[in-house]
Amino acid sequence: MSDLSAAQVSHDADPDRREGILGNRPNPAALLEHSPMLRAPVLDRLQDSSVLSATQFDNELLVELAKLAAYLQLRQFPAGHALEDKILAAAFFEPSTRTRLSFESAMLRVGGKTISVADAKTTGVAKGESLRDIGQMFNSYADVVVVRHTEQRAIEDLTEYLKIPLINGGNGSDEHPTQALADWYALLKWRPEIAFGKLPEEFRLNIGIIGTPGNMRTVKSFLTLALLFHENINHITIFSEMADPLGDEIRELTNASPVGINFSQDLQGSLEYLDVIYLNAIAFLGDGYRHLGTEFALDGDSKLKPDTVILHPLARGAELGLDLDASQHNLYFNQADGAVWIRQALLLSIFGRVRDVVPSTFLG
Repeated sequence: MSDLSAAQVSHDADPDRREGILGNRPNPAALLEHSPMLRAPVLDRLQDSSVLSATQFDNELLVELAKLAAYLQLRQFPAGHALEDKILAAAFFEPSTRTRLSFESAMLRVGGKTISVADAKTTGVAKGESLRDIGQMFNSYADVVVVRHTEQRAIEDLTEYLKIPLINGGNGSDEHPTQALADWYALLKWRPEIAFGKLPEEFRLNIGIIGTPGNMRTVKSFLTLALLFHENINHITIFSEMADPLGDEIRELTNASPVGINFSQDLQGSLEYLDVIYLNAIAFLGDGYRHLGTEFALDGDSKLKPDTVILHPLARGAELGLDLDASQHNLYFNQADGAVWIRQALLLSIFGRVRDVVPSTFLG
């Protein structure tokens, strides 16, 4: 165990501030300066739980997870053996690079083991086996399962016989909750003050979302978590060519929130007002991948404010120019890097190992 006190955390401790990395690299220590003590009882709420939707998270749980991820990223205490008795099954019935590998990396970094399904054609599904029966088998093979599937109801089918925790790694066009955790971990490192108290109006965020929350899972989950910070968000503007970009479920959430939701097709005319831009152009619409909203493209010639940051869950297409990679607008690489740490924090919380890893001097 580390004998460091929470007060000793400093910006110089950031192990990821390396030469040659492109884009904006906010330091995780900045998040901890605002609230260094971890509230373990809040993280305990995740113990033995499945993570199926972004709606399971409230403000305090999201912030405490981000703080734990920051300590892990700063390597303030050893966690390399915390889950050495656990196995994660990464069951991906839909192609993935970042989500599958970041979960496997996260599990390995805390001492756990992984088994994988990287292609649905290699499973019993190819022979007609039901997801319910596959869920029953996971009970014997692993201690937690991360699932990605093209069908929205796949999560429901798998959990019918499943007894171990399940983490939704993206189900059809519905949700991707842990991607949203990675999104907000990046934003909370960049502007940690939005998590702690109400800011004056001039310091609150104006967020632009390029995409359709009604049928794009990353956008839907990001917007769901954004509403948790309603005190420090002025407006959220949805940029989409669709007449109804929200859909019934997300509209119910936004109607219940005090955050103003605007709709526009004029991205270029709105750039001077936006502090954060969340960009995605790929949606899975039942029968395959579609590129949506590609006319809302950003590149080095876009008239962005100097301090505007861009998030993108990747993989990208023509909607995000390579010439933005070296700019301070680029928060998307940090967003991808941070996914490993926030998923470590999530796994430690699900298995109830936070107190085994975190010294009592860090617990409040």
